[in-house]
Amino acid sequence: MGKLNLQARISHFRMKYLSGQRFLYLLAGIVGLLVGLAAVVIKNLVHFIQGALARGIEGDYRTYLIFILPIVGIALAVFFIKYINRKPVRHGIPGVLFAISRNNAIMRAHNLYSSVISSALTVGFGGSVGLEGPTVATGAAIGSNFGRVFNLNYKEVTLLLSCASAGAMSAIFKAPIAGIVFAIEVIMLDLTMWAMIPLLIASATAALTSYMFLGQNVLYSFHVVEKFQMDQIHYYLILGAITGFASVYFTKVYNAISDFFEKIEGAWKRLLIAGGLLGAIILLLPPLYGEGYEIVNQGLKGDIAQIFTGTLYESWQDNFVLVVLVFILIIGFKVVATTLTFAAGGIGGIFAPTLFMGANLGLLVGLVLNQLGVDISLSNMALVGMAGMIAGVVHAPLTAIFLIAEISSGYELFMPLMLVSTISFATTRYFVSNSVYTIQLARRGELMTHHKDRNILLLMNVSELIEKNFKTIKPEDTLRDLVKVITKSSRNIFPVVTKDNVFVGIVKLDDIRHIMFNQEVYDSTYVHDLMFMPEYTVNIDEQMEAVAAKFAKSGRYNIAVVDNGKYIGFLSRAKVFSSYREMLKHFSDD
Repeated sequence: MGKLNLQARISHFRMKYLSGQRFLYLLAGIVGLLVGLAAVVIKNLVHFIQGALARGIEGDYRTYLIFILPIVGIALAVFFIKYINRKPVRHGIPGVLFAISRNNAIMRAHNLYSSVISSALTVGFGGSVGLEGPTVATGAAIGSNFGRVFNLNYKEVTLLLSCASAGAMSAIFKAPIAGIVFAIEVIMLDLTMWAMIPLLIASATAALTSYMFLGQNVLYSFHVVEKFQMDQIHYYLILGAITGFASVYFTKVYNAISDFFEKIEGAWKRLLIAGGLLGAIILLLPPLYGEGYEIVNQGLKGDIAQIFTGTLYESWQDNFVLVVLVFILIIGFKVVATTLTFAAGGIGGIFAPTLFMGANLGLLVGLVLNQLGVDISLSNMALVGMAGMIAGVVHAPLTAIFLIAEISSGYELFMPLMLVSTISFATTRYFVSNSVYTIQLARRGELMTHHKDRNILLLMNVSELIEKNFKTIKPEDTLRDLVKVITKSSRNIFPVVTKDNVFVGIVKLDDIRHIMFNQEVYDSTYVHDLMFMPEYTVNIDEQMEAVAAKFAKSGRYNIAVVDNGKYIGFLSRAKVFSSYREMLKHFSDD
């Protein structure tokens, strides 16, 4: 009762003082603040775990313990999810996209903390993933639950999820512009001016919150020193193509390994197999341990020493051929280590692994060019390589450009950033139509895109549009029985069902009009002689896009709806079109 009274008072206050967009502006600011705090909590929690482990495993044992630590962290995350949380924790950004496309933008309350805890355990103990996805998921859960508390509609809740996602990226990278671009490019269904101001408020608030608690330090402490030279543009074009093919490799390997482990039943069995493989890879290639931000920062300075220090191949760094081999192994196995972390049950994001691969790929290309006598900046190549990989793997070229430019004050490299990101994105899209975030949703036909018409069809549910005022009849009934049903019906179609309600066909009034008044054949003519099975039926869980295609192909005005063969009702073309128009008007309204 108290809760209802509180909600009533909030609603009254909202209607009186904060109606319309002002209320959304306020919510966007609050969401930005809370998302910023969530980013602070998750980063500090990971740093605490990493610091505690570093103090506890100093010395010669560290090299060997990095084999077991990621398995321990993932095991703790799996234990938390299965026995404490008792609800599945979806991977960051794909989980947000799923909520928007198939769950009315609703994210359950446990997402407010479950992604934080499970990802901190995964990454803190050395899982080869990042924290961006879980932070976005936590922020989106904040936005979604605000929407539920204040009874906002789907469009407004989706906007809050987008604001939270923008705020999460802004807080992590301290890049508010990139956060907005990310929300527009990856999360939002349809951009209008109605959405821009809340996105700006949330992103700026989250960045300020991050600065307030984490200070001026940034993930990538790099500033462009060597300016871009136009006569070297062709080398960046080559880098764009290379990062594009590397992005295709990333996506293909990620999907292949994920598909393989999805067939293995049992969370603990997957943990032992995938975790064991992960530990072995990290033992042989220690730079793949954890997020890898330190290695990326050294790479941005043109320093490759950290890749070799304390490894089994430390003595190889003076041999250029072996250096190239080590780089190829580290770049190639990073996606393997990342996917194994997920397959074992860990929770994290792919932004950090993608940036890791991009920085080292750009650095490798720069080293090879330097060896061939080309005087090109290793730092700039590493930086632009990061943008190329983000553009290709995430299918977000604008996010890649603004993120790298913003976190490095690298706007002087805007031209190569644009070229490399565009070429990488175009190359990747030629071979892979969906990003690693969206490929699973696309396979199930649940993927939201920036195509408004398709999105509206995707949001429409067959079950909400079914008409059930059609009189049924059985195949063994006579024409006399059918005429009795006709006199009680206002429709001109009569579904034929068995005694178990299995749909077996329809009888159209127009098809029997010539005999329905001939009483001599009433008892000798049976429904099974008059009925026919329509070419198209609709399953109750079928996507509305497929339903629209069936209406177009068949030319029918009504199509029967079935559930595992059992008759449910009919969909009418008029009702579907009317519902579509209402939703289109709603989504287009600024």
